[in-house]
Amino acid sequence: MSSRSKQPKAPRGVGAALSHWGNGLFVVPYLIAFIAFLVVPVVRGAWLSLNEIDLLSDESQFVGLTNYINLFQDPIFRGAVFNTLYFVVLSTPVFVALGLGLALALNRPGKTGAALRAIFFGSSVLSVTIVTLVWRLVFMPERGLLANVMHGVGLTPITPLTSETLALPAVALVTVWWIIGLPMMLFLAALQQIPQEVYEAAAMDNASRWRSFTAITLPAIGRTVALVAVIEVILQFQIFGQVQLMTLGGPNNASRPLVLFIYEAGFRQWALGLSAAAAQVLFAMMLIGVAVQAWIGRQRDGA
Repeated sequence: MSSRSKQPKAPRGVGAALSHWGNGLFVVPYLIAFIAFLVVPVVRGAWLSLNEIDLLSDESQFVGLTNYINLFQDPIFRGAVFNTLYFVVLSTPVFVALGLGLALALNRPGKTGAALRAIFFGSSVLSVTIVTLVWRLVFMPERGLLANVMHGVGLTPITPLTSETLALPAVALVTVWWIIGLPMMLFLAALQQIPQEVYEAAAMDNASRWRSFTAITLPAIGRTVALVAVIEVILQFQIFGQVQLMTLGGPNNASRPLVLFIYEAGFRQWALGLSAAAAQVLFAMMLIGVAVQAWIGRQRDGA
């Protein structure tokens, strides 16, 4: 009998386990990056929010929940929370509805459809500085495009960026114009996955366009609708550049979002602990928003 045949064989279960561990090595680089760039900063930020930090001397003092108590006693912070929630509620449904509408309108072959898709998506590649500069010229009092149009039709010009009521909706309008291309392209990709034979069968049954849309299109792209909604909720909670460059949070803090509050607390007031606490509040709000979207999606799928 050869020496090879005398060697004991590893149990089949042990070999399968070793194979699984070997496959797991492929995700180790991702896990390292995930822990280093997400988990560690989140934990570090949570710890900073519980301390009062002197950036000049690099000294910190544990203060517990004092930073959070001070935040919620601050009317500017409460206003920033309200503005952020209002902006998300104001812009996210528009992104979903308008993105889907554009995708339905431009989901057709030919050079015209391709050109229009490129035009609508083209604004997404512009920087926030260019976008806000263009729209500040549009909203310029007396000399801007909006003022000239209102003068032309005999109306009194309005200045949205200096109005407490209109400042945040004006920023939402600019944001939708800027990045509507992303949800449009996501919806286009989903629509092009629906077999045309399904629509042809519906046409043979004399189904109306609205019936085809509600019975075929919407159920087929339901997951994409949920995806776009979640993406936009996350993005719009982080609104910052447009507000900083267009209104600076004014007038009278009417358009100040949470990210701008965090920036000013950390880099202008040097209150790093307070800034970290506000960031944790924003993180919690984003988690709640995503959880609500996921719950609504599960309820719809169950129905």
